[in-house]
Amino acid sequence: MDIATLFGIIAGFGLVISAIFMGGNFADFVNLPGLMIVFGGTGAAILVTFPIEEVMQAIKGGMRVFGGHAVKAGDVVNTMVRVAEISRREGLTALENIKTENALLKKACQLIADNADPDLIRDTVMIEIATMRRRHNVSIAVFNRLGAFAPAFGMIGTLIGLVQMLAKLSDPSAIGPAMAVAILTTFYGALLANLLFLPIAGKLKARTLQEEVHLFIIFEGAKSILENNNPRLVHEKLSSFVSPQERRSVR
Repeated sequence: MDIATLFGIIAGFGLVISAIFMGGNFADFVNLPGLMIVFGGTGAAILVTFPIEEVMQAIKGGMRVFGGHAVKAGDVVNTMVRVAEISRREGLTALENIKTENALLKKACQLIADNADPDLIRDTVMIEIATMRRRHNVSIAVFNRLGAFAPAFGMIGTLIGLVQMLAKLSDPSAIGPAMAVAILTTFYGALLANLLFLPIAGKLKARTLQEEVHLFIIFEGAKSILENNNPRLVHEKLSSFVSPQERRSVR
């Protein structure tokens, strides 16, 4: 589980709720018409903007930012060095039997075992990167649009509340509920956008860049194994992908 993402969202909402309790009654910040405008309007707008398949894909992608742990580039480098050691010790064909959950690494090992041309491996990795980018970019676009729609519908709710308030100036008892809709919808929209939708879009973008680096490490590692099959040289070449602070963890 990605503790940082979960902790950040819980801490953010927790601080906002704590501030509400410290300053007054929590019930004052619950307004059903405002929630309907923000959640309903944002959901409807996103369905108009994107096909339902892409919306469902984005929801699944957004849930994945909470699960699993981030794989470090150094771990991928170490994996490719071990692959080089196996190929050097047991031969290229031994890589056919490597067990891994990484589909691209498994495919790369199969291509190495078949002594494939480095250009074929490069083309395979480029296709994987293009596919991964498109898949992630759809999810990023959906959450970015959610981050734009939520405040916009908050403003629409504000306008609705102001119209209702102005229409009932003669009735002082109706001014309060109308003003609540006007103010709280803006609050809901801003909170959702800046504490949920936009941060998830940012995390998905960071994950995309991270996965690209991992794919390039696999490609360069496979290419180096085919060219010289020297684990030490593979290590030295792939270490360039790792930050100076992380290189100490790369053996």
